[in-house]
Amino acid sequence: MTAIQTYLGEPTPASEFLWVGEGGKGLTPRSIQLLLKEYLRWAGLPAGLSPHKIRHSFATHLLNHGADLRSVQEMLGHSQITTTQIYTAVSTERMRQVYDQAHPRA
Repeated sequence: MTAIQTYLGEPTPASEFLWVGEGGKGLTPRSIQLLLKEYLRWAGLPAGLSPHKIRHSFATHLLNHGADLRSVQEMLGHSQITTTQIYTAVSTERMRQVYDQAHPRA
């Protein structure tokens, strides 16, 4: 039994996909983008949000709050740590901003 099957409380999945759309077919990246766009409109939120921006914000938030790079790499599913290191540039910039605002001699 997989961790997902345990979580769902099902010994066997009803589908080979964890999330399904119309007709029981697996969600594609495009269908997720369209669903997000629809939900944003429904909620009255800005339309510029995307799954990629959510993923990027997730990683940056973790790093800004002390998560180690290897853990973030694992959560994002990156095979190379260099791919994850892209997010440290944003984190470093945030650190500079905090320093400039908080340090009395900045």
